[in-house]
Amino acid sequence: MDSALKQYTDLLRQHRDLIDSRCAQPLNALRDTAAAALEAMTLPEKGSEDYHITSLREMLAPDWGINLARIPMRFNPAESFRCGVPNLSTAQAYLFGDTCIVPEGSGTPRDRGVFFGSLAQAAREMPDTVARHYGQLAGTANPVAALNTMLCQDGVMIYVPDGVRLERPLQLVSILRGDQPMMAVRRILIVLGKGSEAKLLMCDHTQGSGTTPLMSLQVIEAYAGEGSTLDIYDIEESTESTSRLSSLYLRQQARSNVLLDGITLSNGTTRNEYRCDLNGEGASFRLMGLAIEDRDRHADTYSCIRHNAPRCKTDELFKYVIDDTARGSFAGLIYVAPGAAGTEAYQSNRNVVGSPQARMYSKPQLEIYNDDVKCSHGTATGTFDDTQLFYMNARGLSDSRAKLLLKQAFMADVIDGVRLPALGDRLRQLVERRFAGEGHSCATCMADCPSAKQ
Repeated sequence: MDSALKQYTDLLRQHRDLIDSRCAQPLNALRDTAAAALEAMTLPEKGSEDYHITSLREMLAPDWGINLARIPMRFNPAESFRCGVPNLSTAQAYLFGDTCIVPEGSGTPRDRGVFFGSLAQAAREMPDTVARHYGQLAGTANPVAALNTMLCQDGVMIYVPDGVRLERPLQLVSILRGDQPMMAVRRILIVLGKGSEAKLLMCDHTQGSGTTPLMSLQVIEAYAGEGSTLDIYDIEESTESTSRLSSLYLRQQARSNVLLDGITLSNGTTRNEYRCDLNGEGASFRLMGLAIEDRDRHADTYSCIRHNAPRCKTDELFKYVIDDTARGSFAGLIYVAPGAAGTEAYQSNRNVVGSPQARMYSKPQLEIYNDDVKCSHGTATGTFDDTQLFYMNARGLSDSRAKLLLKQAFMADVIDGVRLPALGDRLRQLVERRFAGEGHSCATCMADCPSAKQ
């Protein structure tokens, strides 16, 4: 067994009664399976395939504090948060650490059978629905998924029944805060029925000194039923002392339409994984993302998209701007099964490296077992275009201003893909501020913490 994982399986054995007593059966039922998987597991080495810059062992080895006893923490959304996206009315829930909080008056929908709230509560109120879906996509083969399943006590459940279309976007605000090293074990379960529709804005923030190590261990399982439409916007604005391991698992049925947009505005060490199966004919999936990395920040993206049914379409685009001594990585695989005739799949990774010390690694891949397809993939990594800089300098723009405008233009097509106009406008402002050197913006945070002033 890997030494970095042993402390967690020991923790389960020592505190199993405590953990189970605070959770419903659907969450408790998979702990033994997950623990057995971890005991047989060796973590991938940094530098190995698909883990070129990230060491899971280094991220998981510290003695992270975990709130197993579910000790209540003081949290008042009215004092610490406001929506930073003008003209966007959302129904809000909060993940404070790994505890879901839905304040009164947050506008969360509960009519027509819709559920948006605590996963622990959903496991008690609708155990059969949770049991049918929880852990079925993530499994236990991946170390992040297995560890999350073994220790998960709460998270968020989104359930939209057949034919229900939510007009108002859902907003999940995740906040890490602490004066001691802490790990938040977060689980998000999304189930959309046939012909349903939902938009989810996820805002991931850190509050505090900006120097205390904090860790988010997050797994998302998303089911898009036949003919459903799901948009997910995942925006990270955290401090340089924050580590994030996030794995998203998606299963799409026939004619479903999913947009997933991962935005890393500021962070410490981040690895985002996307594992998506297109299982129904005519499913459409768009995966986009951008990362702005400077100082000693670290952003790692891995994606695996499997076309298992005919006439599905994927459009994947990730862009990075890397500066100072930051490190970035993109590894993506699109797989086309023998029976997936009529597939369209496009994958692109484009990167700008702004300093000699910055590093970017890119590995796009196609694996195709059907001749009736339209597929392409490509990558390009380079510095600023000298001709463009000369042209802009000749018109009176300084180097710094010219590079700022070029960076903004470089990210434009990712932001243009956002299907919420107010959010797209706000992201343009946040990206401009980030490139202007305003750093960690905490745009949606009202807390007067030092990290907001960096």
